[in-house]
Amino acid sequence: MFKALVLDQVDGKTQAEIRELDESVLPEGEVLVDVAYSSLNYKDGLAVTGKGKIISSFPAIPGIDFVGRVASSADARFAAGDEVVLTGWGVGERHWGGMAEKARVKADWLVPLPDGMSGRTAMLIGTAGLTAMLCVMALEQGGVTPEQGPVLVTGASGGVGSVAVALLAKKGFDVVAATGRTSEEGYLRKLGAKEIRSRDEMAAPPRPLEKQLWAGVVDTVGGTVLARALAETHYSGTVAACGLAGSHELPVTVMPFILRNVRLQGVDSVNCPTPVRQQAWQNLLSDLDLDLLGDVGQEISLDEVPDYAERILRGEVRGRTLIKL
Repeated sequence: MFKALVLDQVDGKTQAEIRELDESVLPEGEVLVDVAYSSLNYKDGLAVTGKGKIISSFPAIPGIDFVGRVASSADARFAAGDEVVLTGWGVGERHWGGMAEKARVKADWLVPLPDGMSGRTAMLIGTAGLTAMLCVMALEQGGVTPEQGPVLVTGASGGVGSVAVALLAKKGFDVVAATGRTSEEGYLRKLGAKEIRSRDEMAAPPRPLEKQLWAGVVDTVGGTVLARALAETHYSGTVAACGLAGSHELPVTVMPFILRNVRLQGVDSVNCPTPVRQQAWQNLLSDLDLDLLGDVGQEISLDEVPDYAERILRGEVRGRTLIKL
């Protein structure tokens, strides 16, 4: 038997409950993992509260990422005792996820834990950190360099934003952090931000083109914040968009694209190809100041998840939230 957070629907409303389950009820997969940590991401908040159509069928176990140790494997790539990390692939959405003491998944979805990285560190990074690294890689692939000017990170106090600020600062960029919680200025400056902007300032509807301010942008917010970021991006700059914490809509004209050669690059970590995923994890090991992760993360129990799920949707949760199993 193992403990899990189980979501069910009662009268059209999502309910979350801690239950004891037998291994036999786990979905199919080649690898059984003893989960050490999961984490709470914005998407998990939508799933647990039922405020987003994340879960495809009920009952379900949420948790779009986890780290743990292989208990048994029918795939030659993994053996009992191997430490592994999983992010994405529809786990915690279409397939039971990581908010449980055990998970059974496909071997193709797992990545060996990088040498020199602890499981706790891997989950402090988690889906949010992986997404942040993919955004940074997108800026670099777009030719963005520190010499070209400052870079903007929106939703900077959140999980993706916090890691993006730290990564870009370590690479030598002048990072401007936009946040809805200006009280977090000290935290963001410790991560490496040179300047703090309020989200309200960024959320004002832009003209088709604004003054060129940013060599590159990592956007986690969407909506008018992303529209303004595009209108303010330098000629041939790159904007990496990975979130919708503000809105899924994009009220923008084509002007930044056809007059300033701006590139809008979507970033998805869910179905990211395995070779890119593995490279991103190696980059995180080498490029992220792991000592900063203690400031980025907090740890909660499975019982606290429903409360924190509501809080993360209200924008009240700083950085990363680990769930210890």
